[in-house]
Amino acid sequence: MQIDWNHFTPWSALGGGLLLGLAAALFMLVNGRILGISGMVGGLLRSKAGDTAWRLAFVLGMLAAPVLYVLLCGPVPATVDAGWGTLVLAGLLVGGGTRYAAGCTSGHGVCGLSRLSPRSLVATLSFMGAGFATVYVVRHLLA
Repeated sequence: MQIDWNHFTPWSALGGGLLLGLAAALFMLVNGRILGISGMVGGLLRSKAGDTAWRLAFVLGMLAAPVLYVLLCGPVPATVDAGWGTLVLAGLLVGGGTRYAAGCTSGHGVCGLSRLSPRSLVATLSFMGAGFATVYVVRHLLA
């Protein structure tokens, strides 16, 4: 295995991780809620009185951030080496896994682990293990 040093970006990854951790901690401190994207969006679909505005603002902020980045810094070239069928299947599997695990990677991996939740530890180990196994199978056994 070799590291592609031209695309190895530890400082931006560290900065992004620190921002995500800070946002999760502040959200918990200010709102007393876990910053999980699936719960945030799911709450919009079955909203309670007084619960819609902040959820909608959060989701709109997530959608506006990349648009703002493109306007300020220019477009980022993206390549997806998969067809529509693969992408749809992957989305359904992720959605099913999120529902089955009662949370998403951000809810369990960032917020749950920081709260020392045993359920989040099991969920995180499960989705990371499934990801490692999938990459191994696709890149080494099927290639």
